[in-house]
Amino acid sequence: MAIGQGPCKITGKASSANIQARLFNDIFFNGSLAAGETMVAVREVEVAIPATPFQITVANAATFVEDLEVVDAATGLPFTKVASAPATGQYSVSSGGVFTFAAADTGKFPLITYSYTVAASGQTLTFNQQLVGAAPTFQLVLAGGYTAAGASAPSYPGLKLFACVAQKLSFAAKQNDFAMPNFEFQCMANAAGQVGTWSTTDARG
Repeated sequence: MAIGQGPCKITGKASSANIQARLFNDIFFNGSLAAGETMVAVREVEVAIPATPFQITVANAATFVEDLEVVDAATGLPFTKVASAPATGQYSVSSGGVFTFAAADTGKFPLITYSYTVAASGQTLTFNQQLVGAAPTFQLVLAGGYTAAGASAPSYPGLKLFACVAQKLSFAAKQNDFAMPNFEFQCMANAAGQVGTWSTTDARG
């Protein structure tokens, strides 16, 4: 009898090789950004555990944040963290990044993993649990095409979506590949009822 258009859905997937806190905050988390970043020193090679007071200070002790792991370089076995007075195979750590070991472990080489802050570079994103229904909305402009070899500053027709919401963010942490974040999104109409504009290179007839 009749055919009519029903509900439509516009979705997309994208991958980005640039890991940027501001980008992910704008499209997904809606959190807060602060200058500086927290880095992780992974199994930092230290000197041998010295005699009294059996202590090692890590390289980034001035901005030390958190102890994550201590292992014996010779055996690969972990030391056990204790609050104070470590015995054989144990250690304690101060808030200033000073690690204290047992007298019996003198001469061993620990590999220490810890986090520390760098105030002069990067950004830190803090994100919290959001209420159901609350989501950042962003505009998305897609442009691309074939560019001849040697061409500079190319221009392409574009697709602009006025109101998009990211649904899913994942990190492909493969062993032998780059950790490229992937996100999925849906688009909807803006306050004016507009969904998007799409420019093409075909001439108007």
